[in-house]
Amino acid sequence: MEGALSAVSSESGGRLRGSRCADCAVTTCPAGPACPRCGGPTEQVVLSGTGTLWTWTVQRYAPKSPPYLPPVAGFTPFAVGYVELPEDVRVLAALDIRPEDAEIGMPMTIAAGAGVPRATGAVV
Repeated sequence: MEGALSAVSSESGGRLRGSRCADCAVTTCPAGPACPRCGGPTEQVVLSGTGTLWTWTVQRYAPKSPPYLPPVAGFTPFAVGYVELPEDVRVLAALDIRPEDAEIGMPMTIAAGAGVPRATGAVV
């Protein structure tokens, strides 16, 4: 079994995995063993693959290395944002869209990626 805090679910085909509290129904991502609101037990759940862009920004400088390994061609700024899912949880993701195309409220698809969740604009 993967670590309790993993957001990746290999058995769900790259879908994000979270946890839902058995007592108060709060959903979190990544999955955790206890509810952050009431401390109750949680069960793992597969989260929706679609949501809306809640907010975003542009990462204009290279992250600290290590662990970041800059590409051979050099660092290129990229968009990051929070995608709000129907389960009432916001997930931080690298956005695979041009920063000038990002718009709060736009529909997004989201999946587990290498290291971090990845999101892109959804077809409406």
